[in-house]
Amino acid sequence: MEAKPPSMALSQSQKPEIDGAPPTDRTLALVADHYDSLYRYAYRLSGTHGDAEDLVQETFLIVLKKLDQVREFASVRTWLYTVLRNCYLKEVRRNLPVVADSLAADLAEIPGEVEDTDIDREQLQAAINELSDEFKVVLLQFYFEDCSYLEISKKLEVPVGTVMSRLSRAKSHLRRRLLADKCRELPEMQKSRARQTLRS
Repeated sequence: MEAKPPSMALSQSQKPEIDGAPPTDRTLALVADHYDSLYRYAYRLSGTHGDAEDLVQETFLIVLKKLDQVREFASVRTWLYTVLRNCYLKEVRRNLPVVADSLAADLAEIPGEVEDTDIDREQLQAAINELSDEFKVVLLQFYFEDCSYLEISKKLEVPVGTVMSRLSRAKSHLRRRLLADKCRELPEMQKSRARQTLRS
């Protein structure tokens, strides 16, 4: 089942302007403009609709408390993703971490290249759910948030080499899980195609 958020769309006539509007109107515009993309990101992180809704709700509650700190609403999207990701990681820390030993890459098992193929969204989400959070967060920051290695490194406070390694292992895991039944060599998923699949 595709990650579709509950409908929060407002018509153009219902959408308030953000800049110069009263705080209530700015809040409505913020929710109307960013709810769908935040929900899809939360779903990819959490793997369930209920958890995704909770994460988005928690994110907007935090944002409402700190809305007066926003100087430029044009760049608020990055801040919203950061708040949501931090909410997710905070929740995950309450649980025991998953051991990442199963992600050790055996190069002989990884299909080298993949032909352009449709990927089942449920299988994709199941494969993402199998990743430990250290791999999942890097993967989603790279493909969903369009962050560079350096940006991810700074946000997570880890070396760039660690980011590259985690991303490589996460992609290898997805390749193995999603393409296990393919016997022929397939071209590696293009970044834009992978990003489009993850965002939907």
